[in-house]
Amino acid sequence: MTHRRRQRGNTLMESMLFLPILLMLLFGMVELARITWTYFTLQKILYAVGRYAATQPAVNFCDEADPILTDAKNLATRGVGDAAGELQLASLTPDLISVRLERVQTDNAALGDCECSASGCDNAQGGRGPDFVVVSVTDGYSMRTNIPFVPSDTFLLRPVVRVPYGAL
Repeated sequence: MTHRRRQRGNTLMESMLFLPILLMLLFGMVELARITWTYFTLQKILYAVGRYAATQPAVNFCDEADPILTDAKNLATRGVGDAAGELQLASLTPDLISVRLERVQTDNAALGDCECSASGCDNAQGGRGPDFVVVSVTDGYSMRTNIPFVPSDTFLLRPVVRVPYGAL
């Protein structure tokens, strides 16, 4: 009888030693899923801004206050065209989203920034449209991990989406 009692005690002791490791792995998997979900949600939001802006006919990309760009950012971050809706991702406001233009260089076929001038991509001054609309989060989207027994640190998610200009 004493041999069985010792086995039960050993099983209980081994379970108690293994339980923190198991819980840490479980919480780590949940955190990894949360980070992945947030990254892909950011990508979808940025793609929505880029696609909306790239398909509108009279967008002035050189003006940050252009109503079409403002509506695109509000629509993607809040789900409505004005600033009245609730944010889809906490702390991702429309002013954190940056839109820039790229064009394929004629001399070396590499992508480069398209400047706002008559010879660049400024439609208001008679410039030719860009080849791509690039949308990103200006300073990155800040996240913090919440795994027990592991020191938490803040890190930045920096997705970038490139949408062809004028493409549906």
